[in-house]
This record gives sequence, C-alpha cells and structure tokens, in this order.
Amino acid sequence: MTTMGRRVRIALFLTALASATGASAEEAAAPTSSACGLAAGEATTIAFPNLERAMRERRRIVAVAIGSSVVGGSFRNGDYYELVEGFLEKTFKGLDVVVIQRGVSGELARDAADRIRLEVARSTPDVVFWQVGTADAMAGLDPAEIGETVRDTIRWLKDHGVDVVLIGLHYTPVLRDDAEYQAVRAMITQVAREERVLRVRRYEVGETLEKLRAGKADTATSGEVATRTDGCMAEDLARSLATGLFARRP
Repeated sequence: MTTMGRRVRIALFLTALASATGASAEEAAAPTSSACGLAAGEATTIAFPNLERAMRERRRIVAVAIGSSVVGGSFRNGDYYELVEGFLEKTFKGLDVVVIQRGVSGELARDAADRIRLEVARSTPDVVFWQVGTADAMAGLDPAEIGETVRDTIRWLKDHGVDVVLIGLHYTPVLRDDAEYQAVRAMITQVAREERVLRVRRYEVGETLEKLRAGKADTATSGEVATRTDGCMAEDLARSLATGLFARRP
C-alpha cells in the first residue's frame, strides 16, 4: 500500500472518530436493549480453563487489557473496563474482578505481542483482553503477517496458562468497502475461530447499531452510537465469558 493511500485511510478513520462526542459511561451501562441483543449474536461455548480454575480456587480473576485503544471519542478505556468488571461481578456473586489496563493507542500487533509476554510475567493474569487489528489495518500491513503474530501469541499464552479474548476492529462506514481493512478483519476472525478463542465483535456490533439507527431515523449522533457500541461490547464480553464458564460442553 502506498504512503499516500495510508494517509488517506488514516485521515478518513480519524475524521469518523472525531465526531464521537458527549455520551457518558452511565448511558452505555443502561439495561440491554433489543438492539444490543441483536448485535451481540449467538453466545459463545468456548472454554476458559484458566478462568474456571481462578474462580474455583480464589474467587478472583485477574485480566490484562492490552493492544490499541478499545474505544474512541469521550468513552474512555477506563469506563469500558469498569463496565466489564461490573457486569462480571454482578453475574458471579462474590467474584472479585481486576482488570489491569496496559493499552497503548495505535499499537501494532507485533509490538503488543512482545509486551504481552512481559506483562504475563509481571502480572500473572488469568486472561488477556487483546484489542488487535485496527492499527495494523490502518498501517496497511500484510494480513497474513498479522494473523501469524496473533496465532503465535495465542498459542504462547495458552502454553503459559492464560486464556485469551480478542477484541476486533473498529467499525466506521468510510472503511466498509476498504478491501485491505476488511482483509485484516477477516484474518482476525479466522484466527479466533481456528484457535478457538473468543472474539468480541466490535465491528459487527457497531455496524448493526448503525443500521438500526438509520432504519429508525434515530437522531443519535455518531458519538452516541459509538458509546452504545462500547456498552454492548462490555455486556457482550461479560455474557460470553459467563456462558463459556457455565455452558455444558462436550
């Protein structure tokens, strides 16, 4: 991809994010709407053996959040992960959930992979929440290379007794038909499926909520839609973890 092409893509993406304003974490934490439920899709049946052990032995879960920024606009990472903690602690009575935030805005997968190894030694987490793909797609990196990095890191984490949740790419209409952006999105989806790890479907959630907003002639701003997306993501993540921990699996 040419330097000019990358600049145009980044400019379009930042312009879309710049319109995200005003909605609060409290608004995002409102009870789940039917729109959120539709966006979330099917519940996961993926196993979380290390989370199961942590719950059984300590009633305490330690998660490390790493990678590029999870959210845009005024809805901060701290607000998002407070929602995740709250949803999980509400679901599992008596459970202490600690999310250690180590996210770096604009971080590429290969750089996050190195930090993940250091952070596992430092914090001994039970699970890693890894927001991955957006910065790599914006930089025009090879999807196959990104996939290899993510796959190798997932396997390393599993070998070291740590579960993994991938948080997918951001959704913005200006990149909906961008072939390279979509190729990275497809690669992250493929790796998550093949390695049997949970992928939080940020792109699909944002796309669904945007379509519902347009169909209902909703007056919400793009920033409010982005905040609703983050609230849905937080609840979807907590619900998916709960389902994975409690579901009857073969």
